Amino acid sequence: MGIVKISDQMHENLRVASNALSRSINAQAEHWMRIGMLAELHPHLDHSEICQMLIRAEQAGGFDLATVAASVPAQPMQSRRRVQ
Repeated sequence: MGIVKISDQMHENLRVASNALSRSINAQAEHWMRIGMLAELHPHLDHSEICQMLIRAEQAGGFDLATVAASVPAQPMQSRRRVQ
């Protein structure tokens, strides 16, 4: 475990969200990190799909990035239009 330095404003955001959602500040920060990490790894998924992934991971024994990432098929990159 390590220490992560964050801004005072982000800490306040975490405090408010953690109180509203009945989580500790650390649990709220970890939740946001999981959501953000999975959103970056799977940009084709929406928030509800990512939450479903997290629920399935928990049912399978806990969050393991390799297992969670393997449970979603890779989305082919859409072709980019060239500006002429």
